[in-house]
Parts: sequence; C-alpha cells; structure tokens
Amino acid sequence: MLTKYINFKNFRINKNIKSKKKIKKNLEKLLKEKSIILKSLSRSYKNTYNRAMISKLMKYSHVNIVGMGGSVLGAESIYNFLEKKIKKKFYFKNNLQSKITQYYKNKNQLNIIISKSGNTLETISNSNVIIKKEHKNIFITENKESYLYSLASKLKAEVIHHNNFIGGRYSVLSEVGMLPAEIMGLNANKFKQLNNLVKNKKFINALITNVNNTLYFLKKKTFNSVILNYDESSNSLFQWYQQLIAESLGKKGKGILPIISTMPKDNHSVMQLYLDGPKNNFFTFFDVREKKANKINKSIILSSHSYLKNKNLDEIKLSQKLATETVFLKKNIPFRSFEIINRDEKTLGELFCFFILETILLGKALNVNPYDQPSVELIKTETKKILF
Repeated sequence: MLTKYINFKNFRINKNIKSKKKIKKNLEKLLKEKSIILKSLSRSYKNTYNRAMISKLMKYSHVNIVGMGGSVLGAESIYNFLEKKIKKKFYFKNNLQSKITQYYKNKNQLNIIISKSGNTLETISNSNVIIKKEHKNIFITENKESYLYSLASKLKAEVIHHNNFIGGRYSVLSEVGMLPAEIMGLNANKFKQLNNLVKNKKFINALITNVNNTLYFLKKKTFNSVILNYDESSNSLFQWYQQLIAESLGKKGKGILPIISTMPKDNHSVMQLYLDGPKNNFFTFFDVREKKANKINKSIILSSHSYLKNKNLDEIKLSQKLATETVFLKKNIPFRSFEIINRDEKTLGELFCFFILETILLGKALNVNPYDQPSVELIKTETKKILF
C-alpha cells in the first residue's frame, strides 16, 4: 500500500542498503531546500491568479488549452483522469498539424495559451490559427518580454505569471495545471498532497526502495521502462510521465526510455516480445478500479463462455492484469504495480508527487541535472535557421 487509495507492489529487488541510505539523505536534503517545484506540490504555494478570476472564467463552456509538452500534458492528464466529474468540454492542442479543425468556432470560448518562455514556436503557430479577438484569451507565461507576452498586450488579454523556477514538465500543480483544474470545477487544494506524503513512512520507504531498484536496473544496462497501462483515462498521465522521465534524465549518455503500452490491447501485439524477447525492460503495471462498468449480457453469452456471466468489463480487465503479473513472476521479469482504488483529485495529486520525487531523486543519483533540457535547444536553433 502506497497510500490509502493506491495499492503498490514494488520491484522484487531489495539490494544495496548503502544506496538506499544515500537516496534517503538526498530526499531529506531535497525537502529542506525549499525548492519552488516542491513548494508547488503543497498548499503553501501561492498561485498568481485569484478566486475572482476563476469565477469569471467559469461561464465558458468550451475551453481550449494551447501549449507544448508539460505546458499542456499536466492539465490534459487531470481532465482525462477525472473527466466523469467535469461538465465542461476541454480541448488540448499539443502538436503541430497541417490543418486545425474542430472546437474553434464556439462564441462561448476560452483560450488558455501556455509557454514558460513565451517563444515556443509550435505554441506561437497554433495560437495564431486558433485565437480570435472576440474570444476570451488568457496567456500563462513568464513576466518578461517575449512573443506571447507582446501578443497578449496587443490583444489586451490577461497574463498569468508562469513561475520562472518551475519548468513545464514540473508545473502541473502550479498555475499551469491548477488554473485549468479550477475551471474544470475541481478542488485545487486536494491535489496538493506533498505535506501529507512526507509524513507517511510507507510512502517514503516505497519511494526510496523504488528509486534504489530502478538504479539497479540502470547499472545492469536495462534502460527501457515499459508502462503497461490498463486504464484508458490515464494515457495522458503517462504521456506526461514519459516527458518527465525522458527529458529530466536523458543526459550525459544516461537516462530511461519510457514506453507506453496500452493494455490489454497490446496482449495481441507486443506482449510476445515482452515475454520472450530481449531482457532489457522493466515494467510498470497501472490500473484504476472502476465503481461502475458495463456488464456482460448473460442472456446472449454462449455456454462455452458461461464463466463470463455476471462479470463486468472491469473485472475481466483486472483478471488479465493479474494473470499477466503472474506470468511475469514466473518468467522473472521485473515489474512494479499500481492499482488505484479511488479516482479523485487527492489520489491523482499523490501520483504526481510520487513521480516528480522519483524523477528528481534519480537525477541526483545519476549525477545529472533533472531540471534542464539543453540538447532540445539545438533543434530549435536549427529549425529557425531553416525557416529564415
């Protein structure tokens, strides 16, 4: 058990006690540093928007969020994971396409454009096509001269300060993720679980052991982290996690390659490779228990499959997950497993905290800076050369 509503099975390796002690010291030091990133995971963080603004924005029924990577993926994770609680329609523009269709003609429309630097090429391009003067436009960007800051001034749009000490992939519980979450009608405070988690010995021990075991795989030259995701609503969560891990740790010839596998669909494609292919992967099982799921229609089920009577789709999916875990154990394939019992803001906030702490601790152990992404700038520079 990781927390009250997250069942967690750690990797079945428990080696190198000295390494665990060092990870624990790094965690203690990290928590004392008063990092703005970690502060954003707690309720003590002060957003640069207020309740009056949220009240005004609640009237918009269609909301477009435009950005790249972590600027959008955090809010998209929240929306998809908790969509059943949300009454509004949100649309996320997180890539470049030749044609932008859909969702941009509604008069009751709010556009939230997010870029920390204010100069992200894809965000500038998409916002140019999407936003209109008659729309309600809000920009979340650093309070300094940039393209988007100037555009906001020209449109007489509101600007919400993007904290310059919080990079996009770490920004989910800052203004970047919490402004959209509050417009969704969700409780921002419930996401902020860091203070509770650091007092939870089970959580801390699981986190340290998890980091220690991940380092063990990396020392064995096992770099592929495969996420076996059994919850379709969590696809965006693991796209966020994919960026968090890859961009934070992929430096100095080190890093982890996160691969998202959609289950149980991938039982019929790549599972054969996972089971009998090269042993260069470690795995994460992830599932959310649903309180309501479609039941099998027992009146038309054939007698050959009578065992499916009175079962629902969630029970069938869970049985496939448990069966796969059993096979992995028999084949000595390393994995950890998350089972979410309650789908709400608090539980999702706990997951955000776990993955962010995990990433930073891995970065410190690997002696890489988990907060920058220097090589990505090379592509930005070359792209500008071509366009000019």
